[in-house]
Amino acid sequence: MALLSELELPVLDYADPALRGPAFHPRMAELRAQGWLAATPIGAMVLDREAAEVFLRSRSTTFPGLKLAELFSIETGPLAEELRRNILCIDGDDHRRLRNLVNPSFTPRAADRWRPAMRTYLEQLWDAVRADGRCEFVEAFAKPYPSLVIATVMGAPLTDAPRLHHWSNWIQKQFDAEALMTERALIEEAVVEFYDCADPGEDLVSTLLAAEADGDRLSEVECVNLVLNVLIGGVDTTQSQLAHAIRLLAEHPDQWDALHADPSLAAGAVEEALRYEPITPFTARIVVEDMEVRDVAFPAGTVVLVAACTANRDGVEDPDRFDITRTDGGRLTTFGAGIHYCLGANLARAELQEGLGFLATHIERLELDGDPVYGGVTGIYGLDRLRIEFKECTPPSRLD
Repeated sequence: MALLSELELPVLDYADPALRGPAFHPRMAELRAQGWLAATPIGAMVLDREAAEVFLRSRSTTFPGLKLAELFSIETGPLAEELRRNILCIDGDDHRRLRNLVNPSFTPRAADRWRPAMRTYLEQLWDAVRADGRCEFVEAFAKPYPSLVIATVMGAPLTDAPRLHHWSNWIQKQFDAEALMTERALIEEAVVEFYDCADPGEDLVSTLLAAEADGDRLSEVECVNLVLNVLIGGVDTTQSQLAHAIRLLAEHPDQWDALHADPSLAAGAVEEALRYEPITPFTARIVVEDMEVRDVAFPAGTVVLVAACTANRDGVEDPDRFDITRTDGGRLTTFGAGIHYCLGANLARAELQEGLGFLATHIERLELDGDPVYGGVTGIYGLDRLRIEFKECTPPSRLD
């Protein structure tokens, strides 16, 4: 058995600003071709699906949120409080208790409850751009759409949607070391504003407060923090995944034609976008007790980045082909795995399915109107700008 530190591994500077857009996947494929492990400035990187699931599911690893707090001396104040109560940073019996209480609110059936509202917001956003034949998709659709949905799910006024987006955007950065070094005050400010404004509403908050398992209930403090988790995990992520899905469909006109001809393919289009361009390309774990994987020893304290962007391509025929009819995509690592599998995965899938299905019934031809502007890959991998040009259906086709 070899110690991780004894291995000569290829090195990836995952924070390199050039590692995005057209340069991203070729570099990751080159790395994957050299093996299942790579080195990064902060630890190891796991590149294949099987090993990715081992680290995501193992009880010998945990999400490193509290370690980040320790490294940056975040010991008191609202941000420290939020990190300690964040379900991502809670393990063991406490985590199981919380998940048992909240899981019924995040089933596929629970997510389906919000589909009519999603369609209403999509109609409104479409009406604002349909006559122009072009738009900047991030600002016109991808950014406001999940904010409106989250406001509805939370029972907040729709006028609060921009503010919810702002909070989500900033609080999400609590797990980004670079942002903590340069923008910590703004992250803390967003946490303070959320806590000051948090008010149990009629929908998610009241549902969670009423949740019961074996006679146990959530406290109001636990409830508010879980709603915050839903907020920070359900806006930027869906915004970014929807933008990438539209980019991919515009870059592959045959796939858009197939979706337009049969909008029931929207679910497959969502799964393929999640596989092909996961907006959490790297998920961090920290080893809390020594573990061995494939005759390699990972000592306690080792930081491991799980690369969903390569793991999702493992065991897939022609993995770099974007194909919305694909049936061999396998189990995705985009939403994580194990006890910290994304709480809002079903809601995100529903939003993405409704978004792609709606646009496919209203747009006959879809093209890029200039080059996309990519964000960085260290946190949520999104698009800063995505200009599209489109031809509206005449008359728009409708889903049955």
